[in-house]
Amino acid sequence: MFDSLNISGSGLLAHRKWLDAVSDNISNVNTATSTDENAFQERLIVAQAVDYGSGEGGVRVAGAEFGSAEGRLVHQPDHPLADEEGYVKYPDIDLGEQMTSLIMAQRGYQANLAVVERATNAYQSALQLGRG
Repeated sequence: MFDSLNISGSGLLAHRKWLDAVSDNISNVNTATSTDENAFQERLIVAQAVDYGSGEGGVRVAGAEFGSAEGRLVHQPDHPLADEEGYVKYPDIDLGEQMTSLIMAQRGYQANLAVVERATNAYQSALQLGRG
């Protein structure tokens, strides 16, 4: 029965890391750099099943991947980082995709947390039966 806590706990950790990555991406969507520097790179979390199919696994964060450093050029001649031609580099991050990822990560976190709460309540009820 403790497997449900371990599996849900691993899901909580993976979704928290996903939420962290998405929040970093959203907060840097308007980070400008000069054209000779790399743009902020979108961070993507790679999750991997642990012992898939055994019923005892869960999930683990296998690592992170990064988006393109090329970014997108925007003509803003009045920007302090603008080059001679008036261009500034911004990250190539789609805010709509990030918001969708944020909602999915949040719902996954909530679902795993609900499993942990229900398992905890079941354990507490079982302890109460033993006392009575």
